Amino acid sequence: MIHSLAGGKIGDIQYADYAKVQIAQGNLAGKIFWYRTNIAELKVGDDVIIPFGANNMRIAGKVVKIDKNVSSQVAPIPSKQAKQIIRKI
Repeated sequence: MIHSLAGGKIGDIQYADYAKVQIAQGNLAGKIFWYRTNIAELKVGDDVIIPFGANNMRIAGKVVKIDKNVSSQVAPIPSKQAKQIIRKI
């Protein structure tokens, strides 16, 4: 069976919005990570709370880029592994 790079079957395509978030606090301040989002009114420059690390610690970040309606086949990170933005601040 053929699988896509996103970890699913070729026919199992899903679409989602992704936001690139810059960490705003702690030792990783300035580092950038991708998150899924379902916040319709989210825009570049918004401050958000995101889960981070193995314990999903809630930390602050700033949205630096948003990609809308991205196919799971070309998502910036594997869609099954993507964490979701918790909320806007």
